[in-house]
Amino acid sequence: MRLAALAMLPLMLLLSAVVEAGSTYRCGSRLVSLDASTSEVLGKCGEPQGRSLTGYKEIVDDYGFRQEVAVEEWVYGPTHGMYHYLRFEGGRLRNIDSQRGQ
Repeated sequence: MRLAALAMLPLMLLLSAVVEAGSTYRCGSRLVSLDASTSEVLGKCGEPQGRSLTGYKEIVDDYGFRQEVAVEEWVYGPTHGMYHYLRFEGGRLRNIDSQRGQ
């Protein structure tokens, strides 16, 4: 049983690295992480190449109250052929995605 757990360790480390890869975005020598505010991202990364309001989303806060927040997508790049898409919900960074440009 113990040997099986040790054999799974490299796989678990690899999976955790893959999950964590999408949780930060590097702007030059600075990093922004999920849950960063729009002002923090602007301060570290500067103005994006593009911004778009994609709609609104209803969320439930920690106290059980429902509210509607704006959903924005910011695009940075191309950096070495990659475009980086940052999705904000209610002024907080919720998703980071990267795609190679054409």
